[in-house]
Parts: sequence; structure tokens; C-alpha cells
Amino acid sequence: MAATRLIPLHVNKGKTAAKSLKDRMDYAQNPVKTEGEYIGSYECNPRTAWAEFMLSRREYQQSTGRDRQGDVVAYQIRQSFKPGEITPEEANRIGMELARRFTKGRHAFIVSTHTDRAHIHNHIIFNAVDLTGKRKFRNFFLSSYALRKVSDIICLENGLSIIEERPRHEWQNRKQYKKEQSLRDVLRFDLEDLLEKKPKTLDALLEELKGLGYEVKKGKYLAVKPAKATRFIRLKSLGDGYTEEALIAAIVRPAKRRNTGIDSDQEPSLMKNLEEVLREKKGKGYEIWAKDFNFKQAAKTLYFIQENNIKSLEQLDELARSAAERFHEQADKIKACEARLSEIAELKKTIIDYSKTRSVYEAYRKAGYSKKFFEEHRAEITIHQAAKKKFDALESKKIPRVKELSEEYDRVLAEKKAAYADYRNARSEMQKYSIVQKNAVMLLSQESVPERNAQPSHTVR
Repeated sequence: MAATRLIPLHVNKGKTAAKSLKDRMDYAQNPVKTEGEYIGSYECNPRTAWAEFMLSRREYQQSTGRDRQGDVVAYQIRQSFKPGEITPEEANRIGMELARRFTKGRHAFIVSTHTDRAHIHNHIIFNAVDLTGKRKFRNFFLSSYALRKVSDIICLENGLSIIEERPRHEWQNRKQYKKEQSLRDVLRFDLEDLLEKKPKTLDALLEELKGLGYEVKKGKYLAVKPAKATRFIRLKSLGDGYTEEALIAAIVRPAKRRNTGIDSDQEPSLMKNLEEVLREKKGKGYEIWAKDFNFKQAAKTLYFIQENNIKSLEQLDELARSAAERFHEQADKIKACEARLSEIAELKKTIIDYSKTRSVYEAYRKAGYSKKFFEEHRAEITIHQAAKKKFDALESKKIPRVKELSEEYDRVLAEKKAAYADYRNARSEMQKYSIVQKNAVMLLSQESVPERNAQPSHTVR
């Protein structure tokens, strides 16, 4: 799991650009923090990186004529890992990969891994000017989000966990603080811990409870008083699982418990299950397995699940079904528009044919439907009769005007064009969910290494 932050480095007040950059580089490469060895670089020497950055900065100013005060001289990425999940060597390697991917290999950078805190973290400093000396890094809108996405994908590729996205409605207001555990909550946890030690009798459990500072009172109802409390708490008031009978049953028939009644976790999320599977895949047989399932695509699958806050396979199946329904709805809408456009075009042609041949047909009728006249004007008369037959078949006996049909044609055509945009989005969404669905099922399969003839994984774009 890695938390990231992108920080533009400006010229500090009262200092030159070179001094500001050198101070930042010196702090990042502090041997006390890096143990003097966890430092990497790309297209620069860590010891002289600040001077090389300044040289490219002057080259950029000379070639473009841009020299703004307070301009950004470099950018810093902070990447912090979960304590105990990664070694300094791995952290430095992942930091190098993050910097290379985020800058697309166009900017020089250094990566310093600090080990002086409980959490290992990287200080990545990359030059604001690219390697050509003619362009600068553009700190685009939502660049921090893009950085986090790249970092998460790299972490997943290396079998590390990532920070699970929380829905906006679950975000906590800064003014709100975590509620302290009540004495009842603490008592529940203490009882669970003691039950896991498998006491032989209820009296043994109560003696252990006394050892934790609780006062026990037996009577009609079993009650205890925590050390800081002023009143006794009846065990039955803690919930059905903490009555005297329930505790005796748990002692006689030990079973896996841990239902304390507070902050109870739900079933492990799909994200957690897949992360565990990926970590297992890194073991024996991984090379064989990787031939059938690209590990990087697995990481993208996990990130898609995290990004869309998908908790279970059932939810993923439902989202995939909904995406397919939206796609088919848009496809049906486009087909309906195309059918109506064809009808309008055909009707307009029929009206025009009818109008053009009307005078000939009237002359034919005045001639008493003469065979000679018919043979002389067979084509016009046939077209007119066919047009009249189509008009008779119309649900509305009133023949529409060409102008009205043209207006409707333009309106339906506009609807079709608008529907195509939704159609493409729906198709892309359906394909993504379908691919993620197949990849997730494949990852969660019972076999540690898929069969050789297994279907290859799909790419999540």
C-alpha cells in the first residue's frame, strides 16, 4: 500500500534557485535517512543532480526566453508504504518505476528511500525541464490522481496492497473525531481474548477477568465492574453472545468467535481476496501461470475494481449485466432511428414520384384507361400506381408534406448521432466490465496454476 503526493518545488524566499534545489536534494539524500545506500537516479548523477537540473533550466530559459520569478524548478513525489509490507530495496525499485512511468522517461530524476520512520517512504525529485531542454513538465489538472493511479498499479503488480477507495458519503468530516470505545466495548474485547485462551470453566474465565482488574459479582445475573467504572455491568446486557449460558456454551464447545458488536467487518471484499490471490501467485509456479495470465493486466483488473468500489463478485456481475443492458438499449435505439430514417427517405421518394407522375396518370384516366396510352407511358403510370398503393397502406390516410418529413429526418438523424456517442461509451463500459469479470473469476479459481489451455487474459484499457 502506498500513499502518494505531488509537490511543485518553487524557489524559496531569500534563496537562489540553485540553493533551493540543492537544499532539497541534500535532505532527500541524507545518509542518516537513506542508510547511505538506497538512492537511485535516471539520466543524472545523484551527487550533482541539482547542478545538472540548473544547467537544463538555463538551457530552457535561453532557448525559449522564459524566465519567470517564482517558477517551479523541480517536482517532488512522496511515496509512503505500509509499515512492514516492503523492504527498502523493493521500495527504491518501485520508486524508480513510478518516476519512470509518470514522467514517461522524459525527465531526469533521483529516488531516495528513507528508512528512519516506521513507514518506509520515497522522496522522488524530477527535473521540471525535460531531457531535450525545450519543454517543461505540465502540472495538469488531477495530476495527483494520475500519480496515485500509476503508483497503485505498480504496487498491485508487485503483490502489494493499495488504499481501498471509500464512497464519498463515507468520508469523515475533519471536525469529526473517532468515537472512543466505551467500557462495554472494551469488556467485549477482553471476554473474546480470554475465550480464545480456552478456559476450562466459567469460574476460570472469571478469575482471568479479575486478573485484568475487573470486579465480579454473582447473583441472579452475572455482572462485572471495570476498574474505571462506578457501576456493575450485567454480562447479558452486552448481547446474546455474552449471557452466562452463552459463555458456558462457548467454553464447552470452543468455536471461532470475534463478534464484539462494534465496527464488525463484513465478508472480505473482492479487492482483498484478489490481492491475496496475486500475492500467492508470486510463489511457486508463477512463471508457468504468468504465461496464461499477464500479471500487469491482473493489476489493472484490481485497480478497476478498487476505482469503482466493487465489493463482491455478485456486485461485479450485476454491474456487468447493467452495462450490457445499457449497451443493448443504445443499440436498439440506433436501430430504431435507422429504420425510421429509411422509412422517411422511402416516403419522401414516394411522394416525389407520385407528384411527378400525377399529370400523366390523370391523362391516362381521361383517355378511358386506353391500352395504347398505357403502353406509351408504362413507366410513369406504373410508378404512380405503386406510389398510390403505398399511400393506401399508411396507417394515417393523410399524406405528410415533404417539408415535414425533411424536418423529422433531420431530428431523427440528430438523435442517432447523439445515441452513437452513448452507444460507444456503453460498449466500452460493457467490454471493460466483461473483461474484469472474466479476469476476476480466473484469478479466484481454485487451481493455483491455470491449465495450459486456459483462455488468455483480456486487456483492460
